[in-house]
Amino acid sequence: MNIVQTFYDGMASQYDKLFFDWESTTKEQAEILNKLFKENGFGHTAHILDCACGIGTQAIGLAGLGYNVTASDISGGELAEAKKRAADNGVKIHFEHADYCALSDTFKEQFDIIIAMDNALPHMLSEDSLEKAVKSITDQIKSGGLFVASIRDYDDLLKKKPPYSAPYIHKTAKGQRVSFQTWRWTDENYHLTQYIIDDESTLQIHRFECEYRATRRAELTDLLLAGGCTKVLWKLPEETGFYQPIVVARR
Repeated sequence: MNIVQTFYDGMASQYDKLFFDWESTTKEQAEILNKLFKENGFGHTAHILDCACGIGTQAIGLAGLGYNVTASDISGGELAEAKKRAADNGVKIHFEHADYCALSDTFKEQFDIIIAMDNALPHMLSEDSLEKAVKSITDQIKSGGLFVASIRDYDDLLKKKPPYSAPYIHKTAKGQRVSFQTWRWTDENYHLTQYIIDDESTLQIHRFECEYRATRRAELTDLLLAGGCTKVLWKLPEETGFYQPIVVARR
């Protein structure tokens, strides 16, 4: 088991705590993606693969809008959580355990749209591994289809290489919840430690570790074009309302 699987398996039962209201977030993000899909000529008949679905934050919201959604992830723990949440929300999603670096090992069909949200691609710690992931993903998209992904604004972050992220503080019925990350940089890679602190009737501290590589937008654009995409556009948060820059690539 690699560090990414360990990170997300551990986070599975805690991931929703990164949001003030996870249920509302699934609906809000689905509407943002729905708008992007419609702008690019796709309606609810589109078959979507969420290839880094986590606990289902985007997949469940999109299925709730009526999309045909397949969802996969490398983390068995997060897949189990996503399946439970899909059932709780009354939506039908086909789930598969899959590595987005080798999607053809699991999927024989191609999809109208593939998404990889919430900074999933920067888990690739070298340009070669990112290129492999991009090729795996674009090969599973139908001609004329879309790839939609979000990453942190590393173009800006690399200017200062901050040692931590700003904390999120959420009031709860019994106190408050605080989450933040520390970042230890080595060139363009960084070791991330995620803290989730429940300061309620009893104090609980959860700590998870992972690694990322700061991926510049130009680098990902070049790899998508080399991987067979004909058009690549970036949309920033002020345009979409999403909390990270989003890339929209036409296959």
